[in-house]
Amino acid sequence: MSIPKHIADTVTLNNGVRMPWLGLGVWQAEDGEQVVNAIRSAVEIGYRSIDTASFYHNEEGVGRAIRECGVNRDELFITTKVWNEDQGYDATLKAFEVSRRKLGLDVIDLYLVHWPVTGKYVDTYRALEKLYRDGSVRAIGVSNFLEPQLKELLANCEVIPAVNQIEFHPLLTQPSLQSLCRERGIQLEAWSPLMQGNLDQPLLTELAAKYGKSPAQIVLRWDLQRGVITIPKSVTPSRIAENADLFDFELSEADAAAIDALNEGRRFGPDPLTFV
Repeated sequence: MSIPKHIADTVTLNNGVRMPWLGLGVWQAEDGEQVVNAIRSAVEIGYRSIDTASFYHNEEGVGRAIRECGVNRDELFITTKVWNEDQGYDATLKAFEVSRRKLGLDVIDLYLVHWPVTGKYVDTYRALEKLYRDGSVRAIGVSNFLEPQLKELLANCEVIPAVNQIEFHPLLTQPSLQSLCRERGIQLEAWSPLMQGNLDQPLLTELAAKYGKSPAQIVLRWDLQRGVITIPKSVTPSRIAENADLFDFELSEADAAAIDALNEGRRFGPDPLTFV
């Protein structure tokens, strides 16, 4: 794996589609001017990947930003997700059409099952496979799937997920899940990479001083060097810019390994085994 050296660098997913290593997450960004302005700022800096979801209730704003940002649609990579209440085969197909209409897109780059709803996620993923075969999406995948759920899905699917978007950060590295995804060619993507602001770890402070970066930049660079796509969320232009300033330094392997060792299996978000 080559370590990304520029904001425009991409990883090739298991179906040949190229996805940027760095993206903007828009969870909790308000629909309308707030999300539009955040995406505008990000695109000006060089971001080309935007991650939303039907549950974020800002797909219309994301669609407006795509149309107004001044960058051709084919230069952007747009991800959205089907929410839990819309899961099941037929319901997922309907939910996708709603997302597509709100985004104003004919084709969505990546469509994910947002959470593994017990008893439904296999049928939900079957709907994603249909959308993929029909050309309505360029790639499909899952979010918040742990090993038991991912193994069940892999035993019952025809198209191996291209991506598994999970809570991933220095305190939650999930090494066995990482191994399973690598073995099956599933690209890991980190949500909540900055631990919802809980960056007050002495090691991160020490490394920030050593490299002349912020603790957030240390963590995001570590993501990239560990082969994990990262999508930090912000609506603040200065923070959006800071989160992208990752390509003029490289963590030593010893320092990256020290961050690995912070893992304590600690979640800041819901546990996928009990959330749904």
